[in-house]
Amino acid sequence: MAAAEAAETQLMLGVGLIEKDTNGDTLWVWCYPSTTAELRDMLLRKCCLTGENQQLHTFVYGQYRRTWFYVTTTEVPDSSVLKTVTHFSIVLTAKDFNPEKYAAFTRILCRMYLKHGSPVKMMESYIAVLTKGICQSEENGSFLSKDFDARKAYLAGSIKDVVSQFGMETVILYTALMLKKRIVVYHPRIEAIQEFTRTLPALVWHRQDWSILHSYVHLNADELEALKICTGYIAGFVDPEVSNRPDLYDVFVNLADSEITVSQPAKEAMTMGKLHKEIGQLIVQSAEDPEKSDSQVIKDISLKTREILTNLASFAEVSDDGEKPKLSFEMLKQKRFPPATENFLCHLAAAEQMLKI
Repeated sequence: MAAAEAAETQLMLGVGLIEKDTNGDTLWVWCYPSTTAELRDMLLRKCCLTGENQQLHTFVYGQYRRTWFYVTTTEVPDSSVLKTVTHFSIVLTAKDFNPEKYAAFTRILCRMYLKHGSPVKMMESYIAVLTKGICQSEENGSFLSKDFDARKAYLAGSIKDVVSQFGMETVILYTALMLKKRIVVYHPRIEAIQEFTRTLPALVWHRQDWSILHSYVHLNADELEALKICTGYIAGFVDPEVSNRPDLYDVFVNLADSEITVSQPAKEAMTMGKLHKEIGQLIVQSAEDPEKSDSQVIKDISLKTREILTNLASFAEVSDDGEKPKLSFEMLKQKRFPPATENFLCHLAAAEQMLKI
């Protein structure tokens, strides 16, 4: 138990405070432990206090170079002890994806700062959660790390909502994720992007890999460079200019207009055939069943994925060097699949590292 708690609590990396003062200046005022200038600049971009006439986003999150960030922003009421501050953001960085957990904790830290006007209490609570996984305070609420299971965070999005918006086209997203392609999602509202993108990794539940999610990216050189070193990803943008950046995506989702576009270079790998139609129908049928919950829909899709992967593995040959069985393009050819199916299975074998080069 103690070991599990220790592992759980070591997920947080740091806490920081950004303030906007009565002169309209936004400054990074405090952090624990120290942070890099690069990370500070990136978090100032995310906190929604730096731009002109920017809308207040109470909670945003994302990932940058394998560090998750969670930002809660608050307007300061006149009654607060913070007399020269109009707004502030509490920033948490961590190793894990768990928006609900860190939203709950940053809300408590916000209440503490509004009441005391000093980061000391926040630091005490941060250290308590870091070492014991718990912080208790009568007036600001209690927080218990182990109340927030990672699996729950993975299942928090609604796959049924995705399917009700895109119908049969959901299979394009499924295929792109199975083949570890680059998906860019655009919507002017960050909340809409976060809700939609966090759900997509569940389409490939067998991997349970949310590290592919970059739900809040700016068209900034450092951020794009960090994104480009990832093999496949889901990246969310609020800047419409991203649609003119085909170097960033294989599949472009305009969430505001419910449109999915496959880029020219990715078309060959993403060719749809009989198998895709079958998968698409299964996804739509399952998602439209009012009796089924989101997790049951994910299970249905996952079972179909398992079936495909088991089938693929059965064609592979065990190598002499004791490595996992590999599949050659020639072996697939002998099975005489329809061209689109053969093409998909070949790219899938490559994505799953089963292809003999």
